[in-house]
Amino acid sequence: MDKNTITGFILIALVVIGFSWYSQPSKEELEAMARRDSIAAAEQQKQAEKEAKAETVALAPTAPDSSALFFSQLSGEGQRILLQNSKVKVGLNSKGAVVEEAEIIGYKSRLREGDVMILGKQDASMKLTLPLKQENLCLTDLVWNVTEQTDSSVTFAVEQEGKLLQVRYTLRPDAYMLDMDITSQGLEGMTMPGQTALLLDWKATILRQEKGADFENRYSSLTYKRQDKGVKHLSETSNETKDIEEPLEWIAFKNQFFSAVLIAEKPMSKATLTTTQPGDKHEGWLKEYEATAQIDFQASKPTRLQMYLGPNDFHVLKEHSEMTAYGSKADLDELVYLGWSFFRFINRWSILYIFDWLKALGLPMGIVLLLLTIIVKVLVYPTQKKSYISSAKMRVLKPKLDELGKQYPNPDQAMQKQQAMMQIYSQYGVSPMGGCLPMLIQMPIWLALFNFIPNAIDLRGESFLWADDLSAYDDLIRWNADLPLIGNHLSIFCVLFSATNLINTWISMRQQQNQFTGEQAQQMKMMQWMMYLMPLMFFFVFNGYSSGLSYYYFVSGLLSIITMWYLRWSTDDKKLLAGLEAYHEQHKNDPKKVSGLQARLEALQKMQQEQARRRK
Repeated sequence: MDKNTITGFILIALVVIGFSWYSQPSKEELEAMARRDSIAAAEQQKQAEKEAKAETVALAPTAPDSSALFFSQLSGEGQRILLQNSKVKVGLNSKGAVVEEAEIIGYKSRLREGDVMILGKQDASMKLTLPLKQENLCLTDLVWNVTEQTDSSVTFAVEQEGKLLQVRYTLRPDAYMLDMDITSQGLEGMTMPGQTALLLDWKATILRQEKGADFENRYSSLTYKRQDKGVKHLSETSNETKDIEEPLEWIAFKNQFFSAVLIAEKPMSKATLTTTQPGDKHEGWLKEYEATAQIDFQASKPTRLQMYLGPNDFHVLKEHSEMTAYGSKADLDELVYLGWSFFRFINRWSILYIFDWLKALGLPMGIVLLLLTIIVKVLVYPTQKKSYISSAKMRVLKPKLDELGKQYPNPDQAMQKQQAMMQIYSQYGVSPMGGCLPMLIQMPIWLALFNFIPNAIDLRGESFLWADDLSAYDDLIRWNADLPLIGNHLSIFCVLFSATNLINTWISMRQQQNQFTGEQAQQMKMMQWMMYLMPLMFFFVFNGYSSGLSYYYFVSGLLSIITMWYLRWSTDDKKLLAGLEAYHEQHKNDPKKVSGLQARLEALQKMQQEQARRRK
């Protein structure tokens, strides 16, 4: 690597560190944002209520009377209904005929006893309102009759004077998909003119499921799919409210590894989505979501909805996309965040296949990550070797470059000296950028795995060595108080990763120390402290990240040290110099086409010479 290589590496690393640091606000910042946003949210809520009342009188609730539709169903006690298959348990109540809770079978909560509770009756609610000419009919206020029930299905109904509303839930076998069909009879002509929609108001307080709240929060977001467009989400780390003008195919209340997704057969309209992070939130809470929207409703046709209540597993989500009205275009698999488009492409079409193949061997996840790291290092070895050889060529040419310091001793001759150096590189077939480009090729893979590993649900709850959960930080060493920048624990894998990073930096500095001359050598000495500071910065950033990610980077750094040692051992500087001399001898009479950096340097030199001539 040369100066450009190191500069590029520093800039890329600073971007990664800066992004990670930016997305990890302090507790004080979260509280300050909550206080600021709460005022704005209150004002926005008041304004929204005024606009809603002004838009239609029908949207304002009316007090029920004995003549109200389904008046007899407005009182009474609800009956709890449980639907279950091999994947999920869904609790419903005849009071409202809505889902009260959902428990995902086989996935244990890291913070409480039992399986993961993705929705809880104390923490979530779904309200459906049908605007009618005479009054608003709130479906969740009715006490429904149970007309049919099996282990995996239930039908709720209310009936009065030839008017019938029916809601049927069906839990698909061996799947996380719950179908919801709403049908009606005798309601034709009773709806508000121009109002052919059910009004949805869905709220949930998202419970913490993982050990690291900050890390889990970073990968949890209110996510939505626009009709025939891509998937987007609200902010993971701050309060946000967004009015969506485009129709939505689905809305997901997502945390790091599990999601509750509401899917409409016909896209939902006029959605308003809100995510809130309370400043003084309960220890077991993560954040709060709310979604309001209009769901297409035709009195003469069924209204079909679906709910996915399951893990954020790429293959499971892709399979369940096929169960929706949108098929593969539903893109439920994008709930597994694999990075920006280019990084997602790398993860989707290379890393995921390698990971699945290794996982199918039945190996422990720690060994899977080890083998994955080795395979990735083998794939990028040619670029690492090319980078090293390029730096080695510049190193063996250093004596010739030192002679230029004697030819151009004055500071005002720096341009001529630089041009002469480029001429020597050209004569010996050496590219100063040869060490930088291969390193840039490796960076996308490095960043792709930065997104892949924290979102791999297969690592959740998997122990390896001293880490009890590869999806969260390892905290074999911990204490009670939160210390600035480090928290209440010390991640050993993060320490090892930072140590190997420091050793790699030291090796790189030693490799470069005899490569540059004159002013470049002085500049390199000034840059060294920045290079040695980076591993320390990585430690503070990654101490709260998943131990699987730190473990991967540790093994990757260790393999880089071994690779650099092997390349240094197997490279004969004398033989390399002889090859360069042979190249020089063979091409010394060939005309050289000046291009790139050398051409720009020559043009700049001529311009300076012309300016000097004019001054004289």
